[in-house]
Amino acid sequence: MTERKENTTQPWIDPDDAPEWTDEVFERAEIRRAGKVVRPASGTLTKRGRPKLERPKIQVTLRLDQDIVERFRAGGPGWQGRMNEALKKAAQV
Repeated sequence: MTERKENTTQPWIDPDDAPEWTDEVFERAEIRRAGKVVRPASGTLTKRGRPKLERPKIQVTLRLDQDIVERFRAGGPGWQGRMNEALKKAAQV
């Protein structure tokens, strides 16, 4: 039988991968001592991604005639958006 070895892989931590902290970042950072907040973070934190829409689109399941879908798909990428615009126009929204 083969000898079972302990997991010897070390987590790969490279300090060069971390961005440099500037004085501004330190000034905005939250400071904690013994798990208690000494100074809360100040300023704004950067949020990732797109801003939230006031009226986001919703996903629906819809059965359509094949020729309708083929016609919109023939227009290439963005066919769903074009279909949405056509529905808006037809509904007079």
